[in-house]
Amino acid sequence: MKDKKYDAVIFDLDGTLLNTLEDLMDSVNFALSGLGMKERSYDEIRHFVGNGVQRLMELSMPEGKANPKFDEAFAMFKEHYLEHCNDKTDLYPEILELLAALKREGFQMAIVSNKYYEGVQALKEQYFKEYLSVAIGEREGICKKPAPDTVIAALKELGISKERAVYVGDSEVDIATAANTGMDCIVVGWGFRTREEQEEAGGKVFVEQPMELIELLYE
Repeated sequence: MKDKKYDAVIFDLDGTLLNTLEDLMDSVNFALSGLGMKERSYDEIRHFVGNGVQRLMELSMPEGKANPKFDEAFAMFKEHYLEHCNDKTDLYPEILELLAALKREGFQMAIVSNKYYEGVQALKEQYFKEYLSVAIGEREGICKKPAPDTVIAALKELGISKERAVYVGDSEVDIATAANTGMDCIVVGWGFRTREEQEEAGGKVFVEQPMELIELLYE
């Protein structure tokens, strides 16, 4: 039997476990169109996600945060997204099979996301509570990714050192987060970024299908 290289897997959420892009796009465009601004395309939203919903709204609006309607638009986005965050969101194929296999093999798991904390908790309860209990999102008093703070908080809750954990994500934010935490990183090929974008961001280890991840967790 092979020896485990890691004891825990820290997952990004959007673009790694869940495809949330259409619901995010719909909520952004609800706010923009409601205030008479041009809606954003799927590909634009794909490039804007990864740094939390406030940054998503900044990038989506003309003039960003300097726009006098920013606060109103952001409030509209959040209200709409809270109600519609699961209209089109779904798990990527094989994700539940992967999580079940990792649980059977004794790996601890956590989610670390730049999505706001309440949203992360709601999605954890809906999709992942059978497999993991630690899920950390953006909240006051803790720096979001790519700062290492949220990952360090998850490791602390799990009681695992960074050397015995691996970070799994899909974006340049995730790659930088792992580097800033001093952790190994596995980059998934089914999320919101292309392989070229991931390689440019410094990605080195890739998987194209969820179940391929398991063999990388052993020596």
